[in-house]
Amino acid sequence: MADGPLSERLITGFDAMSEQFQMAARYIIDQPHDVALLSMRDQARLAGVQPATMTRLAKYLGLDGYDELRQIYAEAVRSGDVGFAGKADAQAVAQKRKGDHGFAREILRAQAAQIVHLADSPQLDAIVSTASRLASATRVFCIGLRSSHAIAWHLHYILSMITHKSVMLDAIGGTGSDALAHATHNDVLFATSVLPYTRVTVEIAEYAQQHLIPIVAITDSEVAPLARLADDVVLVQTKSSSFFHTMTPAFAVAEVLGALIAGQRGDAAREALLRFDAHLADFKTHLKQRAWTQKIRSLPSASSKIKKIADGGRSPNQD
Repeated sequence: MADGPLSERLITGFDAMSEQFQMAARYIIDQPHDVALLSMRDQARLAGVQPATMTRLAKYLGLDGYDELRQIYAEAVRSGDVGFAGKADAQAVAQKRKGDHGFAREILRAQAAQIVHLADSPQLDAIVSTASRLASATRVFCIGLRSSHAIAWHLHYILSMITHKSVMLDAIGGTGSDALAHATHNDVLFATSVLPYTRVTVEIAEYAQQHLIPIVAITDSEVAPLARLADDVVLVQTKSSSFFHTMTPAFAVAEVLGALIAGQRGDAAREALLRFDAHLADFKTHLKQRAWTQKIRSLPSASSKIKKIADGGRSPNQD
């Protein structure tokens, strides 16, 4: 998220930078709080570049060196100018120090803070704008791969309950993108990907842009490939104490988008949901509450199972 003192300058000059400078710049943009706290070597390692690259980038920005850049960010932290995104996550603490319970608690609290940030930031406007564009589209083509697949699929599933206009671009045999050949400027491509970005997702978005198909995206940075292609973009945080980036905020955004679209469709959504409920009932898709409760009651209790094991496998009434 662009909330550091040099973020605007880095974003403006991003396209003109070398690949190594872009990697370093992206780290500074997305982790402003860490810039103030970590050593240059640690930051270079996390950014995936050599320490010398951080120094050269600082000089490229007109500073004497990286120490001056860190000082700027340290002063911003002290004055409260570095936004919530940098403060939401505490520095990762080794699991062996926190313990399993403490480590799990840290991850869950960070995820909760990231979602709260979405509700109290300009991203709320982006969510509403994205929902309006999706609701007005003739068709919505959804793409999200690897860790982002669940996000795209969840929105597609919600849309499939309230409208027939959603198309998931994940067909077997590598033919998923074929459906996009029929898309027009009245349709919308919904794309989602976070670092490390999936090549196919970005290529499909590039195709859509070239063919004047509007694009909405969920991604994690203002300099992410999808953010630079999309007409509407929602930025989510992905930082986690886990080795794996969190997708929880992105998943929450997909759910909110689905809810907003349903509300905007009004009576049409209600009628579609009535038909959907009838369809599920015809196929007996869900267990009925009463039948499930009776089945549970007929099962042996955990205590009886334990006693049977203690008795050497004999039932309680067996001598």
